Amino acid sequence: MPAKDIFHDCVKHALIKDSWTITHDPLRIRLARGKNLFVDLGAERLLAAEKGTEKIAVEIKSFTRPSDMKDLE
Repeated sequence: MPAKDIFHDCVKHALIKDSWTITHDPLRIRLARGKNLFVDLGAERLLAAEKGTEKIAVEIKSFTRPSDMKDLE
């Protein structure tokens, strides 16, 4: 399990305040060859106008250390 960034709780709180529901903390993405990549947060919120949901994955960075996320970018 990856370590949480120092801003993790602030970002999570801001998403919740903006009507997002945190669905994963962290969000695991399964890659080829059995490798896993962890994104800090998965979230979704209802879209009333389109009667669906909007989903996002949030990677929180403070740039204090290298991350495997750069490989995905």
